[in-house]
Amino acid sequence: MLNLVISVVPILLLIWMMTKRNALPSHYALPISALLVGIFQIFYFGVDSQLLIANIVSGSLSAITPISIIAGAILLNRLIALSGAEAVIRQWLEGISRNKVAQLMIIGWAFAFMIEGASGFGTPAAIAAPILVGLGFNPLRVAMLALVMNSVPVSFGAVGTPTWFGFSGLGLSDADLLEVGQLSALMHSVAAFIIPVVALSFVVSWSTIRRNFLFIQLSVLSCTIPYFLFAQWNYEFPSLIGGAIGMSLSIVIARFKIGLEKESGTELEPVEKVPMAKVIKALSPTLMLIGILIVTRIQQLGIKGLLTDSTPLFSLNLGFADLSVSQALIIKLSNILQTDTAWAYKTLYVPALIPFFLVVMISVWIFKMPKEQVKQVFTETGSRIKMPFIALIGALIMVKFMMMGGEGSPIMTTGRAFSDLMGTNCFLPWSLGSLFLWFSHGFKPNIWWYSTDDRSNGWTVTKCGVSSAIGWRLYG
Repeated sequence: MLNLVISVVPILLLIWMMTKRNALPSHYALPISALLVGIFQIFYFGVDSQLLIANIVSGSLSAITPISIIAGAILLNRLIALSGAEAVIRQWLEGISRNKVAQLMIIGWAFAFMIEGASGFGTPAAIAAPILVGLGFNPLRVAMLALVMNSVPVSFGAVGTPTWFGFSGLGLSDADLLEVGQLSALMHSVAAFIIPVVALSFVVSWSTIRRNFLFIQLSVLSCTIPYFLFAQWNYEFPSLIGGAIGMSLSIVIARFKIGLEKESGTELEPVEKVPMAKVIKALSPTLMLIGILIVTRIQQLGIKGLLTDSTPLFSLNLGFADLSVSQALIIKLSNILQTDTAWAYKTLYVPALIPFFLVVMISVWIFKMPKEQVKQVFTETGSRIKMPFIALIGALIMVKFMMMGGEGSPIMTTGRAFSDLMGTNCFLPWSLGSLFLWFSHGFKPNIWWYSTDDRSNGWTVTKCGVSSAIGWRLYG
């Protein structure tokens, strides 16, 4: 019993720190919780201090993967905003339809769906919300809409980062990851019939939603059908491809006014038509991003193999660890502090340098941005990633600490306790996953989620009623 209490105290502390009045921001709360878990591991669970320090090193370095993606996404976001491309896109989208529901679905749903698939980490809201505000929508309500809409594509955000990085600590095979992606896409596709409707209710009235309901569902299906189909084949592309196809179809449907109510006042104030060449130029960073991501991730094209080539280039003993660099610049530290702890970073494959930094550099030339503006893009990006970097380090170290100790680890102790209490339960893992999603986006909750599933040997998938539960768990 005491083991369980000690195991859940850091989690309860984290919840309290981030929900109390004058709540602590995550860049304070997560490191504090990680520190408490570390103290418990040394003084109560008796973990070797050298192994603990090795996990601190590994956890800190692991933050480089998500933070480099976040930095790249913010970099592109600031370039689109400061170059004037965002204003052009807004004017173009406004010219497609004056119907408010059509604008919200095209920009807040389909366009944001595509951006989530390409870059994730808050960029859909950061790009779509200002466009909608520029069209005259209430900023706070638009922010709520953008965040709720993002619930559907998030599992495959930033070319599947919550899936392939979120589950990296569990050692899942590609087949396992694909099955998780398939089940996730199924659940999200079903939920998508409701989520956009709820999100729209924050901005427009229910009567307006009812009058445009057919268009809403057509726009939803335009994204979710390709999203679900691609998830049967790949766990990186569903949101990216689904959003791109869905946005194109939603624009066509809106142009033909299919499923939209007839409003007498929508044509009274014509919008100045934006030349297509100008639109293509404004969209060029996003189009390049999508193109590069697709080309570099389809195995048959051969580029993916080059970017993930693990053939050793050179190796070096650093004293505290063994450093190796592959021909594809995969940096790996192994035997950290003479333990089994290791860390690796796929420099060319993680969606950071390629495609984000590459696209930004090309776009600077396309938009002929002055040096002062380019400097502002990088300065604003740097200032925005400082606190998330600290929070991510705290989150990943906490996860590493919680998983130390094998069968006696805090995470396994907590998982067994919930399993004994609730049995094979369809709702508890989802609730815990949602809780930690609130703390740290879409990849940390995956670690916690899968320790509360059915207690049987090996990898298990529990069936919960009609739908497939998504409770994977490593036991034994």
